[in-house]
Order: sequence, then structure tokens, then C-alpha cells
Amino acid sequence: MIRLEDLDYALPPQYIAQQPCEPRDAARMLVYQRRTGEIAHSRVAQLGDFLQPGDLLIANDSRVIPARLQGKREPTGGQVEVLLLRPRDTHCWEALVRPSQRLKPGARVLLEDETGSNSEVLEIGDRLPHGKRIVRFERDPHAVLERHGALPLPPYIHEPLIDPSRYQTTYARVRGSAAAPTAGLHFTPQLVRSLEEYGVRFAFITLHIGLDTFQPIREVDPLQHPIHSEYLEVPRETAQLIQETKARQGRVVAIGTTSVRAIESAADTQGTISPYAGETRLYIYPGYRMRVVDAIMTNFHLPRSTLLLLVAAYTGLEELKKIYRTAIAEDYRFYSFGDASLLL
Repeated sequence: MIRLEDLDYALPPQYIAQQPCEPRDAARMLVYQRRTGEIAHSRVAQLGDFLQPGDLLIANDSRVIPARLQGKREPTGGQVEVLLLRPRDTHCWEALVRPSQRLKPGARVLLEDETGSNSEVLEIGDRLPHGKRIVRFERDPHAVLERHGALPLPPYIHEPLIDPSRYQTTYARVRGSAAAPTAGLHFTPQLVRSLEEYGVRFAFITLHIGLDTFQPIREVDPLQHPIHSEYLEVPRETAQLIQETKARQGRVVAIGTTSVRAIESAADTQGTISPYAGETRLYIYPGYRMRVVDAIMTNFHLPRSTLLLLVAAYTGLEELKKIYRTAIAEDYRFYSFGDASLLL
């Protein structure tokens, strides 16, 4: 039985990376061999040293939207922060709103730019479970976000990000995430090109990440945690490449936990993957047997998180504890802007 305290570890604050590594692929990379338990240390730029021609890397091409909005309540002028999570329809989104309790349905929030000449009005709607609210836009939400929104950096990052593009992967295409698929932040176009020249192929899925991914597990029994739903797409060409790779005895390497969740959600119990578009509530924890994924490249995750459980499903819980103890002892950088691990 998994206990909540099994997902705890002590991390001194100085290990939480506040700025991304420059260049992207200069980040350190802990390499774990599941068959032997061996741990080695490298750099993301040397990823090709641990891959083989015929391997397939799966990356999440979701793009982070500028989902954080700062506004003023009408007519009082009180400060209101709106953090968009996911669309309900053309003009309505689920959101976190602060201060939520003082805003009744129908309350209006004014958004202004620095000049005060361009303004938008949001209407705060009904209350939803888990502290969420409905927010209604008067016009295209994405146009409003481009003018008034800011990137929603994780709460453990306290320094301003000089270059907002560093919280996007270089291959981000499909807007919709409230957080970045952070394992992909390490990839440069040059690294991708060199891997392709070596014979490693790339394919893409889309999984829009919600802020529920940062919600800690609070249940004494972690398996009773209400897993969040996320929208994903596995294109036909990606499903076909995965099947071809498997047939040729190549490895399917997931870049990040979001890629793991997407691929495994689209696979049947026999490991056959099909094109897929829709929601997933797949909860991966120790005891789950990977149907498609052969290896994982991922960052180091928060304690008591579903992401930590997902990685433990691949490595085993005790081995994961060893990996994290080693990473701390070796001064790795943790979380979104931190270093990477390659689990083979």
C-alpha cells in the first residue's frame, strides 16, 4: 500500500530553480538504468549518447497561454486576479479568481492596459467545485489574453522571467496550456536536428496542462486522490510512428509526464495505440504497467504530486526515492526550470 508520507522528501529552497538554464540543453541530466539500477550523470546536450537509431521521441506541442489577468472590480476598483484554466465554450472559461468569495455571480472586472486606453470587461459567473469559477468574455478570449494576459509561472518561482519565450518549448504550436510541459524546455532546434541526423525520430502529441497538475495529494490513501481531467490529441501520424517503432524493436521515449499520460491514454490493454482526441482521467501510479512507453525523460517533481506517482509507476517507489536522494546529494536543480532525468 502506498502511503502519503512515501511521497514526501525534504528539499532545501535553494534547490528550486528560479531561472532556466542557458542554453536550454546545457541542463544537467541524471540517467537511470532500470534494469541494473545504475545512475550516471550527463547533460541534455548528450542525450544522443543514451539513445539508438530507430528510437522515437514523443513530445507535447501544447503552448502555454498568457492565462493570468489582473483587473479591477467595477465600480469599487478592488484588485482582482483571474487565472484561466480551460474553455467551456467560445466565451466562457473555468478559472481561479481571487478574491473569489467576495465576488458574487454577475460581478464585473475591468482589464486595462498600461495606457488605460484599451479596456475589456469580464463577468464573474457561477461557482464550481474546488474553488473554481466561470468567467465570461465579451469578445474572443484569446484576443483579450494577447493584450492583457501574462504567463502563469508556477507559484514556487519567485523571480521575474526576463524572456517569456523561455517558458515555452521551441516546438510549441497548439495554444491551450496553463503550465509548460517542462521536460521539453530543454530541447533546442539544434539538438532536435542532431538527434534526427543520428536516426532518432520525433513525433508530437498535444495535451493541454491545467493547474490541477500542481495540486498536492491530500488524501491519506493517495490512490483516492481525485485525478484531474486534461484534453489531449494523439494524431494519426504519431500513432502510426509508434506502431512502426514497436514493430522494429525501437524504443518509445516520452518527453515529460504529459507525453506519458497522452500515449498511455490512447493505448488499449494490448499496447495498440490509435488516434485519439478527448479528455483523459488516467491515473498512473505504482502497479500500473506501461503499455507503450519504454523510457521517460522528465524533470524532478514536487512532493505529494500525481507526477511523482506517475514516475514511480515506471521506476518503482523505492528506486525513485534513491534517484531523488542522489539528485539532491549531487546538487541538481528541481522543478519547472530545473534539470532533467532520463529513465531507461
